[in-house]
Amino acid sequence: MSAPDEIATDGIPADPVAALLKDYHPPPQVADELMQPDGTLRPVWKPLIDLVAGLSSEELEQRFARGDQYLHDAGVYYREHTSSGSTIRDWPLSHIPVMISREEWQVLAEGLVQRAELLEKVMADLYGVGDLVARGLLPAELVAQNREWLRPIVGIKPSSGYFLHFLAFEIGRSPDGSWIVLGDRTQAPSGSGFSLENRMATSRVFHDLFPKANVERLAGFYRAHRDAMSALRGDNDGRVAILTPGQNTDTYFEHAYIARYLGFLLLECEDLKVQDGKLMVRTIHGPQPVSVLWRRLDSRFADPLELDENSALGTPGMVSALRSQALTMFNCLGSGVLEARALMAFLPHICRVLMGEPLKLPNIATWWCGQNAERRYVYDNLERMMIGRALSSDLPFEVDASTALGGDFRGTAHKPIADWLEAEGNRLVGQEAVTLSTTPAMIDGQLVPRPMLVRVFVTRTPTGWSVMPGGYARIGRTDDPTALAMKNGGSVADVWVVSDKPVHVESLTPQEEGPFLRRMPGILPSRAADNLFWLGRYVERVENRIRELRAYHLRLEEAGDRSLPLLSYMAEFIEGFDLDIEEPLPAGILDLFDAARNCAGKVRDRFSTDGWHALSDLSFSARGMYNRVRPGDDAARELGVLLRKLAGFSGLVQDNMFRFSGWRFLTMGRALERADHMLSVLIAFIDPETPPGGFDVAIDVGDSVMTHRRRYSVTNNRNTVVDLMVLDPGNPRSVMFQLDLVREQEELLSRFDGPGPISDLARKILVVHTALAVAVPEELTTERLIELRTDVRAISDAVTAQYLS
Repeated sequence: MSAPDEIATDGIPADPVAALLKDYHPPPQVADELMQPDGTLRPVWKPLIDLVAGLSSEELEQRFARGDQYLHDAGVYYREHTSSGSTIRDWPLSHIPVMISREEWQVLAEGLVQRAELLEKVMADLYGVGDLVARGLLPAELVAQNREWLRPIVGIKPSSGYFLHFLAFEIGRSPDGSWIVLGDRTQAPSGSGFSLENRMATSRVFHDLFPKANVERLAGFYRAHRDAMSALRGDNDGRVAILTPGQNTDTYFEHAYIARYLGFLLLECEDLKVQDGKLMVRTIHGPQPVSVLWRRLDSRFADPLELDENSALGTPGMVSALRSQALTMFNCLGSGVLEARALMAFLPHICRVLMGEPLKLPNIATWWCGQNAERRYVYDNLERMMIGRALSSDLPFEVDASTALGGDFRGTAHKPIADWLEAEGNRLVGQEAVTLSTTPAMIDGQLVPRPMLVRVFVTRTPTGWSVMPGGYARIGRTDDPTALAMKNGGSVADVWVVSDKPVHVESLTPQEEGPFLRRMPGILPSRAADNLFWLGRYVERVENRIRELRAYHLRLEEAGDRSLPLLSYMAEFIEGFDLDIEEPLPAGILDLFDAARNCAGKVRDRFSTDGWHALSDLSFSARGMYNRVRPGDDAARELGVLLRKLAGFSGLVQDNMFRFSGWRFLTMGRALERADHMLSVLIAFIDPETPPGGFDVAIDVGDSVMTHRRRYSVTNNRNTVVDLMVLDPGNPRSVMFQLDLVREQEELLSRFDGPGPISDLARKILVVHTALAVAVPEELTTERLIELRTDVRAISDAVTAQYLS
């Protein structure tokens, strides 16, 4: 191999691989994913390393940027919680994937399947006969003192026959090259959706290698998972859903993404209620049964009636639905008890007793300090121990102020370790200090070894456990294995399981045989409908405020004097909506954009990525203008930019959103807001007491100047304004046009309920619509317009009462 500094005549290193690896020096006594113990490349890595070595730094940066751009365009993020609040962060992709051979992965998969079966048996015993504690295989206090062991679940028989259906395991390579389990994730494992996005981004970075690298595909795993969930519905009409704590949880993006990808409902606990022992989702057409629920929130918060009475996330009666076997849950409530560190001290022996064989994939060596001999052993070997809370689910390298590592406390001053172990031994475990293997990461333009661990997912199918052929790896930014967390600068990488033969290209939706069947859209939860309805209202509301502000600043530029009667009148009207007219772009506008984004964020599973980006861009643009624009022409011009972007967002929704029930509520929300606003403008600006120029303001704010000029050659007057802005069914800004829209959407929504008496909502719409259809401009006095506005607001209340409450 040529020396790294040998340069060919064209300026390219004579040996590009040697040049790439010149700074790659794994620590001694540490296993490395790239290098074999003899210092040569592992064969599975060679195609990737050859490709990377042949790229210039500029080409590599462009490829990495392509992957990052994909993640940005897809809206991938995680929420980081700190003492001062929460912040949305970009997903930190490490662009070099971890490469593992298929042969090695098969050995891992076999060990993980055995471990999943073992955990199922342990879970069944802890909530069943309690034989493990009775026989002394597991200390009673480790169960009874664990807040994740939920007494109300004892005796419940899962309707599927199993407690566990979807698990994740944290695994790492030990210094001798073997793999060990560092943590079991049985509560509500996260990351499977992020694994998909890592794969999408990394396949764009190495678009020329991935298709021919024989990398095992992920879609087959998700298809098996989806089909397994759907099969558990049985013959009933119950729905399959994913339960999320809501958009403020750190992994909400994943919840929405997986729901879209698999085609399942995404629900929050407020969407649900228990009725006659069955779990029901509140929909726009009444309660509908849910028979399979993939839970993504911690067990103890799920039911304030029988579990944590202080939980604001739960659904009262959830436990009773499990008890009556009307619900299958992924995973059953109470499964978090299996994540305790201390359990690992006993699993090797429990496996021999329950399975008749040793663990095929050992877990990290663990000693529970509630036993004299084990406590003494931990104390005698402090230099290679991590001592921490026995019932914690943290990984061995996730240390905090209550942790001792290598004989030293990580926090402030503490009592001597010997006294600590003696006094609190039953609440502590010792675990072998982790020496994680390293994997290549591109840090500041250099390929360097960094500590890593892999999270692997398994799902139960009718034929047994299925292991995802890959997963995702957590990569450290530095050599410190305790800093793998993303909040400490850690990143995540795709995991490629590479075969030596061509792999089958999987699809989530394989082609079906038989006649074509058009599938209709699913049900719409009332909460989702409510958020879409108010999304429409907030988007329209912010457009209305911007039009009013633009009209004001155009006239301010012409007059140059805020004290003129019309400008003072306009300022008073605008400030009535809690906007400070002294600010060219009032902070209230930003609040409206935030309200719209909040509504859209709660229905990310039903809202397109393009729509989300368009709305986010609007909010970003508005914030960029805040405190930058000047009154008058400058403000009018910048406000015009926002109006054009709003028009782009509206066009995107109009052209691309499927006409399902959600679109109807979005449309009704915009229409009712527009009608209410138009009436408020007319009440204020065409009243006889309004200063001169009010007619022009009404037409301008109603975006109908050109139409009015073409239709009425005479100077505008009250009747022409009322005719165009209230009664004209062809004007998309008129009140009549909005009522036509609302009436049409309500008729389409009501078809689901079948024939029957006219609803209160339909009656209210019909009365107002008919009154306007036969009205003439002279009849619509200011008093009558005020009554109309009250009627429009009553229609909005009726929508809420019939569909959204």
